[in-house]
Amino acid sequence: ADNQGRIGNAGFIVGPAGVVLVDTGTSVAHGRALLASVAAVTDRPLRLAIVTHTQPEFLFGGGALQERGIPVAMHLRCATLMASRCDQCLKRLRTTVGEAPFIGTALYTPDRRFETGHREDAAGRPLQVLFFGHSSGPGDVAVFDEQSGTLFAGGLLEARRVPDIQDSDLAGWRRALAELRRLPLKTVVPAHGPVSPPSLVDEVDGYLQALESTVRRFVEHGGSLLDVAEATELPAYAGWDEYATIHRRNASIAYLRIERELLFK
Repeated sequence: ADNQGRIGNAGFIVGPAGVVLVDTGTSVAHGRALLASVAAVTDRPLRLAIVTHTQPEFLFGGGALQERGIPVAMHLRCATLMASRCDQCLKRLRTTVGEAPFIGTALYTPDRRFETGHREDAAGRPLQVLFFGHSSGPGDVAVFDEQSGTLFAGGLLEARRVPDIQDSDLAGWRRALAELRRLPLKTVVPAHGPVSPPSLVDEVDGYLQALESTVRRFVEHGGSLLDVAEATELPAYAGWDEYATIHRRNASIAYLRIERELLFK
């Protein structure tokens, strides 16, 4: 309640033709606050908002953009996932955070849906919308500003916070991270946590690799699902946010996926 659920990073890119917002915040009130932040920096028009993935702290501010006539874009798979489950996300937010911060906030339909990575010139500044297939989520994207070397990583990267694998394809996620290493990155804006250097890509990949290899060994040696969380602790990451909750869930999810893979082999 103290932070009104505003726990995800958002940002904006100013070009000669206008502004592109990356992620829209947790609520309509948060979206309006982001609009005020843009207006404090530039009087150029906000041309487009891009939602990177379907966690509630990144998408529910879209209504504030739409009420100003600013289009909201997201990947088709992201839009489909949002429509299928995010009404429940909003109900949980109202319960955990409170009703007042979410007055006027509702599920909405994006104005633009896309299916592939592409160049985005709405701001008159070269941006790459990066889609690598099913990775951290089925429709997760990142936005790369070529001029500054800044990557808005969306769900692909977390800074000192355990990444959630619930919607992921782990192999696809690691392939996506390999593609990010090819970019001339200077600065990374993760989904959560502080702005980081490009080495964040290796940090997140290291966690995913350690999770998969540790759980795989446990499954192959006949370990039980009941014991997987305790048996696959990763002390190197114990200081990351949400380790006690998300890592335990990740271990269980990875166990079930690996067990299924082995059974079908």
